[in-house]
Amino acid sequence: MKYENIRKIVLDAILEAVEQGLIHGTSGNIALRDENDDVAAITPSGISYKTMTADQIAIIDLNGKWLDGPFKPSSEWPMHTAAMRARKDVKATIHTHGMFATIAAMSGELLPITPPQCEFVPVGIVPFTMPGSNDVAEKVVETLGETGRSVVIKNHGMFACGKDMKAAMAATVYTEEMAQTTYYAKVAGVYQPMPEEAVRKMKELIAADQAV
Repeated sequence: MKYENIRKIVLDAILEAVEQGLIHGTSGNIALRDENDDVAAITPSGISYKTMTADQIAIIDLNGKWLDGPFKPSSEWPMHTAAMRARKDVKATIHTHGMFATIAAMSGELLPITPPQCEFVPVGIVPFTMPGSNDVAEKVVETLGETGRSVVIKNHGMFACGKDMKAAMAATVYTEEMAQTTYYAKVAGVYQPMPEEAVRKMKELIAADQAV
């Protein structure tokens, strides 16, 4: 099997995302760039993730050309490959339709509530454009900028990235958690995001690998 390692990592990641409730049915998609070649493994379109096998993961080049795999790549490949082309540090990308991230995208702002969430701000908000289009891909890349780890897309979901799958998954999990805690705090009438100075200091600690 070609590119067995990255295919297995993508499969493990999508199963983890399903288990955590970040992805439902066949919605959402995950991609991972190869360390040596300009190709990526990406989840296929319309196939049940729970019964998927590694050899069913599609292989594409960084312009979206389908190179290998029995099923066509996710229709969201433009978003994944655009991020990988734009940022050399981005190796793994995750797109989910998480409920709370989708709600947060409509609120106009997403701020950290707890210290671990600080690593992933600012979380930019992408205006709605048609899924699977070059337009949404361009807007996601623009909103991520040079250092962004995650964005939320209005009426659509979330896109997160990282230097490897572990980093991309952390960005996904904590951005969804940020959106969830924000929603419930606002419903309870106790919404108090972390002070800006505390966020700055936490980001410095995390960057220095000294976070508790």
